[in-house]
Amino acid sequence: MKKIEAIIKPFKLDEVKDALNSIGIQGMTVTEVKGFGRQKGHVELYRGAEYDIAFIPKVKIEVVVSEAMAAKVVSTIEEKAKTGKIGDGKIFVSSLEEIIRIRTGEKGESAI
Repeated sequence: MKKIEAIIKPFKLDEVKDALNSIGIQGMTVTEVKGFGRQKGHVELYRGAEYDIAFIPKVKIEVVVSEAMAAKVVSTIEEKAKTGKIGDGKIFVSSLEEIIRIRTGEKGESAI
């Protein structure tokens, strides 16, 4: 089982969500986050004063899938979230040891 975390631009969320639904992904967790990478934030002008915006608003999507689906999920996110401009985000893939559905006690892939 794999946990896929993707940090993407907020306006790409619906497109990514719809694409993941179309390949059979039924659940995901979405969190509004702030951060910076190589782009190091930006400067905005407000009422004649410059403000350094160090943390850029992003969206973090978390999806847990079987090993067999992981590559397809990653490629779908990459394709739909890409704008070709700086700040498109990152995708992290990690292995999960165990998953337990609290309501039923199911474990492993059946708990996904």
